[in-house]
Amino acid sequence: MKNTPFLDKHLALGAKMAEFAGYNMPISYTGINDEHFAVRNSVGVFDVSHMGEFILKGPDALDLIQRVTSNDASKLVAGQAQYSCLPNNNAGIVDDLIVYCLKPNETYLLVVNASNIEKDWNWIAGFNDKGVQMENISDQTCLVAIQGPNACKVMEPLTPADLQKLKYYTFEKNSFAGVENVLISATGYTGAGGIEIYFENKDGNAEKIWDAIFEAGKAANIKACGLGARDTLRLEMGYCLYGNDIDDQTSPLEAGLGWITKLKKEADFPSKAALVAQKATGITKKLVGFEMLERGIPRHHYKIVDSEGNEIGHVTSGTQSPSLGKAIGLGYVNVPHAGLDKEIFISIRDKGIKAKVVKTPFE
Repeated sequence: MKNTPFLDKHLALGAKMAEFAGYNMPISYTGINDEHFAVRNSVGVFDVSHMGEFILKGPDALDLIQRVTSNDASKLVAGQAQYSCLPNNNAGIVDDLIVYCLKPNETYLLVVNASNIEKDWNWIAGFNDKGVQMENISDQTCLVAIQGPNACKVMEPLTPADLQKLKYYTFEKNSFAGVENVLISATGYTGAGGIEIYFENKDGNAEKIWDAIFEAGKAANIKACGLGARDTLRLEMGYCLYGNDIDDQTSPLEAGLGWITKLKKEADFPSKAALVAQKATGITKKLVGFEMLERGIPRHHYKIVDSEGNEIGHVTSGTQSPSLGKAIGLGYVNVPHAGLDKEIFISIRDKGIKAKVVKTPFE
């Protein structure tokens, strides 16, 4: 297993560690619910340095991005970021990612999922027939997510950047806690607001920044948070997790990601024609949010059935929502059962437990 530069910090805080995407990662410290509420109500800190980062540079960098991603990166100006995905050749998804525009038409940062770093690199490189300079900076890049309604306020003393004016899906380069050339972005995946900071792992930067963050956040009762709370937070928002809710067998249209699938953009990308056809004929399954109406926790891969016990789909993510006090989940169901308030049943130990389809974010 790989370790992030913050391993000693996690161990000192008593984190429960486990393997995730080949990395030794903190799952929780004081408990998932405790960390979840810290982010929803004040501020929490996640080490997400396991994520992958690629730099694409050169006069044809945008052209390459346009030919491998579903969204339209030509709309980006410097300081803007964009959620997107890498479609495969079978209308599935290689990965979801964020594209950061460092210099329009010339330099971009792509942030990908930890479990897909090598796969994504090879996939993008396979389309690089115009000599775009590609650099995998994953191993030397630290990424810390500082999330919650108080995050920007308590971090402001650490940087000249005006954090509270940083709009969602924008970023800027600035100093942070005395470290230069830090990319500060507002692209969090918790729905609670806050920032993420990318910086190079050198000269003791990791320890310096970690200690400064926790010192600045003392009055706000800042907490270190693990992947367990990250999952409950993103699920309450209805955000997809690669490997659970989206994968190489699910299309972005089925996953409700039509808004990042720009079928009218000029550039061709993998499966564009197939996705155009899928949109015209209509999808047969759809990712929906649901809440349990009876006692039971939905889990990944549980079957979803109708009132007569016929299989109509499967659960992709599920949990007991800390904020809402009820069990919620995401899952694919056949389109006739995908309407709001439709009654469905989650098969738990061979018994159909009643649920209903609801809108996301969950409320």
